Amino acid sequence: MSIANSIRQQFAPITPEGYPFIGAFAFVSLLLFWLWTPLGWIGTVLTLWCVYFFRDPPRVTPVREGLVVAPADGRISQITTAPPPHELGLGSTPLPRVSIFMSVFDCHVNRSPAAGRVERIVYQPGKFFNADLDKASLDNERNSLVIVTASARIAVVQIAGLVARRIVCFVREGQPLGAGERFGMIRFGSRLDVYLPEGTSPLVAVGQTALAGETVLADLTAADPGRSFRAG
Repeated sequence: MSIANSIRQQFAPITPEGYPFIGAFAFVSLLLFWLWTPLGWIGTVLTLWCVYFFRDPPRVTPVREGLVVAPADGRISQITTAPPPHELGLGSTPLPRVSIFMSVFDCHVNRSPAAGRVERIVYQPGKFFNADLDKASLDNERNSLVIVTASARIAVVQIAGLVARRIVCFVREGQPLGAGERFGMIRFGSRLDVYLPEGTSPLVAVGQTALAGETVLADLTAADPGRSFRAG
């Protein structure tokens, strides 16, 4: 690998939604330098963190019918069965749910878990509990999408957290999405839930680190019936 390619990999592109925040942080840093130099350096560090937060690195998405990929970077915090949010109209039957918790150091660009069409988008106001808590799935502010694939319906829910106060959705109802395609982001720490079809066996483990658009959460074709895991 050349030095130029190595440098490009270290400096990922910035999502356009981040530029106003980066500009604001940089402007405040200049003011802080004018007031007191040590404060200006603190502002500079925060500006660099803001640049890092809004990074949008390219991803290589596995493409095959039936694969469900992670919609977010972060830690697999829960794998359970639970009824999907009522506003999605998917019924009350508990479905397999994989939850991904995004810290303030994770990339916050969200990607479609599968190829399909956006059947429904529903925004639900709510509270701002710690997104790592189980009750956040139903009590916190959220934005939910139902994606219709060739063989199933998959729900992906953007959940605001203790710090996150802004959920952004780039797509609209009826729009086609490719697997791994960007559909939104949540600013400053949050969580995404993926509701899989009944009977699906997740292929990830709690504590595993997921990469949006790359980590395979499940195989709806049952070509991979399950995996075992061990902590290293």
